[in-house]
Amino acid sequence: MVVKSVTKEQLEAHGLNAADAEAMAEQVTSLLAASPAQECWTEVSKSVLTPAHPFGVHHLLYDLVFADWDPALGPRPAWTPTNESVRSTNIAALMADMGIDSYADLHRWSIENRPEFWDTMVARLGIRLMMPYSAIVDLSAGVERPAWLSGARLNIAESCFAADPDATAILYRAEDGEPATISYGELDRLSNRVANGLAMMDYGPGDALACYMPMTAESVIIYLGIVKAGCIVVSIADSFAPAEIEKRLQLSHASGIFTQDFLVRGGKKLLLYEKVVEAGGPPAIVVPSGAGFAELRDGDVAWNDFMEANDRFETVPCAPDDCTNILFSSGTTGAPKTIPWTQTTPIKAAVDGHLHHDIRPGDVIAWPTNLGWMMGPWLIYAGLVNRATIALYYGAPTGRGFAEFVQDAKVNMLGVVPSLVKAWRNGNSTEGLDWSAIRAFSSTGECSNADDMLWLMARAGYKPVIEYCGGTEIGGGYITGTVVQPSSPATFSTPALGLDLVLIDDEGGEADNGEVFLVPPSMGLSNELLNRNHHEVYFADTPAGPGGVTLRRHGDQIERLGGGYFCAHGRADDTMNLGGIKVSSAEIERTLNVLEDVNETAAIAVTGEGGGPALLVIYAVAGPDAGSNVEALKTEMQAEIKQHLNPLFKIHDVIIVDSLPRTASNKVMRRKLRGDYGKGTVKN
Repeated sequence: MVVKSVTKEQLEAHGLNAADAEAMAEQVTSLLAASPAQECWTEVSKSVLTPAHPFGVHHLLYDLVFADWDPALGPRPAWTPTNESVRSTNIAALMADMGIDSYADLHRWSIENRPEFWDTMVARLGIRLMMPYSAIVDLSAGVERPAWLSGARLNIAESCFAADPDATAILYRAEDGEPATISYGELDRLSNRVANGLAMMDYGPGDALACYMPMTAESVIIYLGIVKAGCIVVSIADSFAPAEIEKRLQLSHASGIFTQDFLVRGGKKLLLYEKVVEAGGPPAIVVPSGAGFAELRDGDVAWNDFMEANDRFETVPCAPDDCTNILFSSGTTGAPKTIPWTQTTPIKAAVDGHLHHDIRPGDVIAWPTNLGWMMGPWLIYAGLVNRATIALYYGAPTGRGFAEFVQDAKVNMLGVVPSLVKAWRNGNSTEGLDWSAIRAFSSTGECSNADDMLWLMARAGYKPVIEYCGGTEIGGGYITGTVVQPSSPATFSTPALGLDLVLIDDEGGEADNGEVFLVPPSMGLSNELLNRNHHEVYFADTPAGPGGVTLRRHGDQIERLGGGYFCAHGRADDTMNLGGIKVSSAEIERTLNVLEDVNETAAIAVTGEGGGPALLVIYAVAGPDAGSNVEALKTEMQAEIKQHLNPLFKIHDVIIVDSLPRTASNKVMRRKLRGDYGKGTVKN
């Protein structure tokens, strides 16, 4: 047992003044002596520390409290739910209704009784059906091709309007504008006008219409109007260049496109309509950003001319497996996977939002995202089906403006990408702001940094971060967290309810650190790809799971920790072999990203001239001090790897860049970096 205490001098060294340091040292030392680590940290984090204290003080006390923590119990918890907070959750309500006493038993029930679980959740969410289903799932074609809501007719957009018509559906604000709101009733009527406008332009059920727009109130209106009309949304991120727009329009056979004339980010005017024209896009409906509307091509229509005055529309009934949305994977070579979402995929998103993110009626939820990434449609369904308010900020989310918007909107659930958290931390964007309305954070898109996530939790007086990992072809997450389990920075606490996973090593056996394979079926899992053989991508040559069950390939690298927790190590295809030892890019990056003058890194392995061992190359976005002396930075990085990872991992080269190439979903494109670095072949 470590005898724990903190001194006034230690606290002063991390930025406290003498008087505050003395008082805090006495208070914390008393708590350390009185309670076990987990209870002690709960008290320290809630009654001693505040967001105004230097983060170094937070980190010092966190490390001190858990100095003798047994990792077999799980990773060090930074937030532990109280009995009172658990009782108020959606998960607790489900457990009470099902007569289940523990979360572990709830998850076990959800995977051992999948039809009952999904039948229960369809009822709990109030999914509106125009014709009831004869079976929640039909497995006559096998678990590779389950038929959900067999025999039903529905339009999932209708389930987005169960809230009181006067309740706020969308709260939005331009970068330099005043906040505005749209009620559920207004959103319903506006989306009806979009559906009527499509009918007037002779678009009908099954027609694909692209949406190349930022995440605005108009884009939500458009999205729901397209789905109501029985048409298909084609999601294209607003950052794509014309060639990438053209590729996605061709893959989806889009016959129309919604776009905006331009958008402004950080004072820069980014032309959207012009890119659509350059891509040779189909007839466009163009939303104005302000005065000076762009001159349109023949056949293109201005938003105000498109919007029909009639705000009543008879929503089109659809089969459960009818396509509502075409999205694209973030592949970096060749054509991206073209993934259809059906009428049932959004139910998975809404269930994850309800259970794992604990979204409740009237909650305000924000997640900087885009319709081109699955989290855009996810936000619409997870928010509206759960009768919450979606908060949209039209400016860049990296700075002070967005942080103030989170405060002013009183956001209850804030979604992030880890690199966004690092930007807030490096820019001190949240200083002096009140984020106490936040009940939970959620993080997805890339592997998290534990220090950054601890910093984020501290911004709201220590609230949990729900790590959330999944994919477009899942409709949500396969591994995540809950608000009824302790939250440890950068770790997952559970497979998603209704889903299970198996970790497989290189020899094809089960392991505690391996590639993820999912155990189907689950609502949300794709049954087809529009441009590839679905079976070959997800099921061909997969190993058998426990008891011979069919496994579905996913490709992430996950490690099982103590206490039933997990951590992510990036994609399995982003692993490298250095000095005969396999290591993930993400693991090296997490080690290097803690350096003071390093903003972010990407680690890749390239082949030396004539073959032989892989060489480690680091791309770094660094401050001016580090960037001006690359050799010194390389030495510092090597020392960090030697100390915290493995001395056998030798850095071959360090490349300073202004930014890392990213996909539309904000994932670092390591494959592109490998290709850029001498096409993967360099001199030793």
